[in-house]
Amino acid sequence: MTTDNHPDREALFARIKDIRFGMLTHRDGQGMLHAHPLTTLNQDIDAQAQLYFFIPRGSELHERLAADSQVAVSYAKPKEDCYVSVSGTAAFIEDAARKEDLWTPMAKAWFPDGPGDPNLVLLAVHIQHAEYWDVQESKLTQLYKMATAAMTGERPKELGEHREVNL
Repeated sequence: MTTDNHPDREALFARIKDIRFGMLTHRDGQGMLHAHPLTTLNQDIDAQAQLYFFIPRGSELHERLAADSQVAVSYAKPKEDCYVSVSGTAAFIEDAARKEDLWTPMAKAWFPDGPGDPNLVLLAVHIQHAEYWDVQESKLTQLYKMATAAMTGERPKELGEHREVNL
């Protein structure tokens, strides 16, 4: 089911917000895909449906995103059987107040001069499409359904929720 209303956006972010790292995937100049673990900075999703990350100015990632802004960010909570894939467009935001709002003490390891560090770039990923997979059944129930499917040759049924969200 594909929808674009506000509750779906909140349901999507509810699955992301407690996952510390997302794997941001982008292309290099030859089209090869690369992924980088980045810390998601937002504690909620804003009206623009953007995710925020700090990256170093002039880095390989910064240069590649300047050349090709199409990205994907993947999140996983394996213990909870929750998986999220986000596709969108990357942009660099020069907003000192926003950098200050999103600043965390852990960022100081990469940006020692704080939110005003000239090397710090605020990366915004505007979410255009997302999918999530959520399994609510216990591991035992999942194993039973998969074993039954393997024995019958039919795909497992009702193993959780899969939803697409367009923003």
